[in-house]
Amino acid sequence: MFGYLQIHKDELKVKEYEAYKSAYCGLCRQLGRDYGVLARLILSYDCTFYAILLMSLKRSCSGFDDGRCRFNPLKKCKYARCEDDAYSKAAAVSVISAYYKLVDDINDGGFFKRLLCRIIKPVFHHWQKRAAAGYPQIENIVNQMMKSQNVLERGGEVNIDSAANPTAEMTASLLELEAKDDSERRVLREFGYHIGRWIYLIDAADDYEKDKKHGSFNPFIITGSYEADYVSSVLNQSLARAYDAYNLLDIIDFKPIIDNMLLYGFPKKQNSVLQKEGEIKDE
Repeated sequence: MFGYLQIHKDELKVKEYEAYKSAYCGLCRQLGRDYGVLARLILSYDCTFYAILLMSLKRSCSGFDDGRCRFNPLKKCKYARCEDDAYSKAAAVSVISAYYKLVDDINDGGFFKRLLCRIIKPVFHHWQKRAAAGYPQIENIVNQMMKSQNVLERGGEVNIDSAANPTAEMTASLLELEAKDDSERRVLREFGYHIGRWIYLIDAADDYEKDKKHGSFNPFIITGSYEADYVSSVLNQSLARAYDAYNLLDIIDFKPIIDNMLLYGFPKKQNSVLQKEGEIKDE
C-alpha cells in the first residue's frame, strides 16, 4: 500500500496513541505469524487503518496484552487483541498488494529496480499464493484492480476520475465484504471508494515531479491539470465525501483514532505532500 493513511499524533490523547500503536504492533505480529518474519517489512499505515476499521465495525478488539517487540526484544509494547480475522485480512491485503506492486515495478521500472524486484519476487509470490488461498476474494479484488489500471495506462481514455477509479473500486469492494446488510454495504462502498480515490490521487500528486522527469504515467501530467487550486479541490472532495459516509457508520471502538485520521491525519499528510515543492499553501 501507499502509506498515506496516517494519524496526527499531536491531536491524540496519550491513551489513544497507545491504542493505535497496539493495533500497529498487532498487525506486525500477524504478518510474521502468517507469512514469516520478513513480511513484517511491508507493514504499512494504510493496512493498519484497514485493520482498525474492521475491528471497529465488528467490535472485535477485546483488550490489550503486554509484550515485547518482535524486532527489538528489549523494547516493551502492547498488542491489541482481536477476536476475529481482521488482522489476518489486513495482512493478506498487505502481501497481495505488495506482490502486485512488485510485478508492476518489474514491468515499468528501470534496469536496476527490475533486477532487484526479480530477485525478491519468489518470496513475494510465496506470500501472495498463501494469502490468495486463505482470502480468494481479496486476491480477486486486488488482481482486478491491477488489470484495470494496466489497461487504462496502456491506451485507455484518461481523466482524473478514470485514472483513480481502479484503486477506488478496489477499496470500495474490500470494505463491502464487511457489510452486515445492504444499507451498511452502500455506506461502506461510498466510504471505501473515496478513501481509495484520495489515496490514488495523493500518490499521483506526490510522484508528480518524479513521473514528469521519467515520463511515467501520471493523470495530472496527462491532463495538464496540476494546478494548486485544482489538486486541492479534487483531494478535498474525496475526503469530504468519505467523511460524510463515515458518519453514517456505527463506529464505537477506535472511534477517536479514526476521527483523528480523517479530520487531522489525512489532511496533514495532504498538505505535507502538496507543500513539498511550495505549490500549495495552507488554507
